[in-house]
Amino acid sequence: MSSKKPRGKRGKGGSGKAGSGKAGSGKAGSGRSGSGKAGSGKRGGSRTAARERSAGGVVVRGEEVVVIVPTRRASDGSKVVALPKGHIDPGENALQAATREVREETGIVAEPVTELGETRYWYRRDGQTIPKSVSFYLFKYIEGDTDDHDDEVEKAWWIALADAQSELSHAAEREMVAKAAQYLESKGKER
Repeated sequence: MSSKKPRGKRGKGGSGKAGSGKAGSGKAGSGRSGSGKAGSGKRGGSRTAARERSAGGVVVRGEEVVVIVPTRRASDGSKVVALPKGHIDPGENALQAATREVREETGIVAEPVTELGETRYWYRRDGQTIPKSVSFYLFKYIEGDTDDHDDEVEKAWWIALADAQSELSHAAEREMVAKAAQYLESKGKER
């Protein structure tokens, strides 16, 4: 397997990666699954854009999960600890996009296990309210090195599943890790 880092991904204009811009805006909704309306677009003359769709993964290796710090910061300048995720490219379905984003952002090759759910929220960009949904999947680690991530990620590393449920920056992603842990626990009991 090549250790070449994927570079120069999709054209993104000046907005950066969807997976990191949404949560780092500081104006996002609760980020909880089904968290309500995405905003009316009527406050302060703002406009509401079409819903953005992304996909991402909870990649598990034993009792650990891989997390990232995107290069794009939160609106207050702080670092964001997140799960790998990003836009669904034309011709891709959500699972294909999640698999690709996991590889690009973490350097990890992983096998999909099950769909965990979808989060919905909104964020602000250039005076617009952007509604967003992210489909998350549970993945099993196959191979790879977290140092082999792309240039949209500052750092990727493994942390304990239990720690991720408190260390991830956004509640919706903590919820997805909790769902992954519950799924794995239930499957462990079936053996």
